[in-house]
Amino acid sequence: MTTILGVSLSGRQVLLVGGGAVAARRLGRFLADGAVVRLVAPQLAPQTQALVDEHGVDWVERGFDANDVEDVWLVHTATGDTAIDREVAALCEQRRVFCINASDGAHGSARMTAQTTSGDVIIGVASAVGADPRRTAGVRDAIDGLLESGRLPLRRRRAARAGRVDLIGGGPGPVDLMTVRARRLLAEADVVIADRLGPTSAVLAELDPDVLVIDVGKRPHHHPVPQEQINALLVEHATAGKRVVRLKGGDPFVYGRGGEEVIACQQAGIPVEVTPGPSSAISVPQAAGIPVTHRGTASAVHMVNGQGEVSETTLRSLADAEVTTVMLMGVAALPRVVHAARAYGIRDDLPMAIVENGHTPTQRTTRSTLGAVVADAAAVGVTNPAVIVFGEVARAGLLMPEPAQVGKTHT
Repeated sequence: MTTILGVSLSGRQVLLVGGGAVAARRLGRFLADGAVVRLVAPQLAPQTQALVDEHGVDWVERGFDANDVEDVWLVHTATGDTAIDREVAALCEQRRVFCINASDGAHGSARMTAQTTSGDVIIGVASAVGADPRRTAGVRDAIDGLLESGRLPLRRRRAARAGRVDLIGGGPGPVDLMTVRARRLLAEADVVIADRLGPTSAVLAELDPDVLVIDVGKRPHHHPVPQEQINALLVEHATAGKRVVRLKGGDPFVYGRGGEEVIACQQAGIPVEVTPGPSSAISVPQAAGIPVTHRGTASAVHMVNGQGEVSETTLRSLADAEVTTVMLMGVAALPRVVHAARAYGIRDDLPMAIVENGHTPTQRTTRSTLGAVVADAAAVGVTNPAVIVFGEVARAGLLMPEPAQVGKTHT
């Protein structure tokens, strides 16, 4: 029978016998755990030598000696010679020092686990009898897949003295476009403060029933929870020792007011980190086959909030043939922006595209030009959420010929 223990090797002496490829892999792991490693081997493989040189490992350039096991917490033998490895393991047994025998796991008193981590959770897989590295690695990889998908219960069950806040970008909508880290953080959350857009409904359905979910979603001209109150909620729950996730659509730092929330947490002394997500400014046009940059067509991108004033910078970007201008939250502002652009002298045949509900089954793309887009958008009833693209990259057929369309709209 094998008992798995969580052993801290940080600052403790570990003896590694052997200098080959297996020793290199184990040396890297011991060093990552903070162990103080002494390596005994007459010669080193190139990868082992590289680690020794990089980390200043104490290398004793000779064969194993019985006195080498004195004053060490753990021995790992990987000489490639079964007889020597068994000799080392037998001596460790006499001296009551745990030993990992890479040649024959059944004749060592300890075994390495196939290991994976998720935040501060460490999971190790080992065989109860003997060693079967491929099997344990396969089980580890399967568990790792569940961790990455956020489908394992990672929440702390004991109250913490200090909480924290994580701002995570949910991307444009589909759950599988979220990052692995974002899914893990959601699985660890005690409190989720969620926006309206992004993968909100799908990921919230996966949470434990006792996770507190606070909806602060904003809609055009309707902000039920002011930003200052959102900041206060983050601080309040983290101060109470909770793991708080602020779930945003797209990326937290692209018109998400994430910077204000970070400042509020820092001023309150709350640990806070940001996990990026695919911004709708890039991912939604991409879903419609529109690259915001394209060699020979556009070499720069200008992002603009449609709710703001039409600045001189935005007008210059519209006039620059090599710049793609992407407007978020701009459906209501479209007539005003088009009027300002035409008054500035922007050509009427500037290609445009409006992509509604990107990356969803109801995605719709309306292609038009600056001179016709207001009428075209009204004719098909364009609504939020939508991303509006100005520039040559919005021209139909840029990447490949498109099928014949009725009017200027396709779904």
